[in-house]
Amino acid sequence: MEPKNILLLCGTLNQTKAMLEIGRELADHNCHYTPFYCDGVLRLLSKLGLLDFTAMAGPLRARSMRYLQEAGVSIDDRGAARNYDLVVTCTDLIIQNNLYGKRIVLIQEGLTEPEGFIYQLVKYLKIPRFFANTAAFGLSDEYEVLCVASPGYRDVFIAKGVRPEKIVITGLPNFDNIESYRDNDFPFRDFVLVATSNARETFKHDNRKKFIRRALEIANGRQVIFKLHPAERHERAIREIRSIVPDAMILTDGNTERMIANCSVLVAQYSTVAFTAAALGKEVHSYIDPEMLRRILPIQNGGTSAKHIGEVCRRLLEFGRLGQEENHPIEAGREAQPVSYQ
Repeated sequence: MEPKNILLLCGTLNQTKAMLEIGRELADHNCHYTPFYCDGVLRLLSKLGLLDFTAMAGPLRARSMRYLQEAGVSIDDRGAARNYDLVVTCTDLIIQNNLYGKRIVLIQEGLTEPEGFIYQLVKYLKIPRFFANTAAFGLSDEYEVLCVASPGYRDVFIAKGVRPEKIVITGLPNFDNIESYRDNDFPFRDFVLVATSNARETFKHDNRKKFIRRALEIANGRQVIFKLHPAERHERAIREIRSIVPDAMILTDGNTERMIANCSVLVAQYSTVAFTAAALGKEVHSYIDPEMLRRILPIQNGGTSAKHIGEVCRRLLEFGRLGQEENHPIEAGREAQPVSYQ
C-alpha cells in the first residue's frame, strides 16, 4: 500500500506518549503529530490564557509540544500543512473544524467520569460535550472506530449509546503492561500515596481539606506521600496540605505509576491512577465503586495495545472498513488475559 498521511492528535503527556507508541507501529506511513488545539471561541479563550488548565493551551500544551520535539517526530501544528487520510485522536469532546469529514480513529485515554447532571444536558439537550468532560467521551459519533480498554468498558460505551459495531477492544497504551512499573528506582516503599486531582480547575466540586483528612485517617500513622496532579494549581494545593500536615512530603512531578508500584495503599478521587493501583493488587480508596473498577480495568496484553491500534488503522486505510467477523485478529480483548484485582 502506498504510504498515507496520518495525523496523530495529542493532548496530555500521557496521551502524547500513547500517540507516539501508535505512530511507531505505523512507521511505513507518513505520520505527523500535533499538540491539542481548538477553534473559534475556545481558541480565543486559549490565547487569553483562560484555558491554561487544559491541554489546549498554556503549560500542558507546551509540555506536549516539547515532548514531541525531543522525540524528533514530524510536527504539523494544528494539522494545517497537508490533507490527511486518517486522524488518530484521544478525545472527541472537541472535533476540530479541519477534521470534520475525515476518517477518525478515537482512542480511549483512561477513566471516564460519572454521568452526572451535565452529562444529561450534553446527551439530551446537545450542549457542547466538553462541559461534561470525559463523561461525554465517545458521544460525538464522528469517528469510524473507538478503541477501548476492556470488555467492561465496551459495555459502558454501549450503554452510553455508542454503536457496538464501532467499538474494538485493543487495550490502552500506558495501561497494558502495568506489572512493568514494579521495576523502578523510586526510593520509598510501603507508604500511603495520596494522589490529588484537578477537579477544581475543571469546575467540579472538591472539598480538598476533607479529602486530606480522610487520607490521614486511612494512613493511620503510616508514612504519607502526596502526589499533585500536573494540571492543578500547585501553590494552592501545597498551602492546603501544609495547613493540615505541616511536614508533609509533597511531590509535584515524577512517575506516578512507579510511586503506586511501591506504595501499599492508594488514596485518590476520580482518577486513572486507580487503574494502576488496582491492577497491581494495591489497597485502593477512591470515588470509584470497587466493583465497577474491577469490571472496567484495562486488559493486560504485555504492552501490545499500540500494535493492535495500528492494525485498526491499517485496515481502515487498506480496506476502508474494519470488519467485525468472529475471532477478528484485532479484537485484542479476545486473546488477552483479564487483569487480577485483589
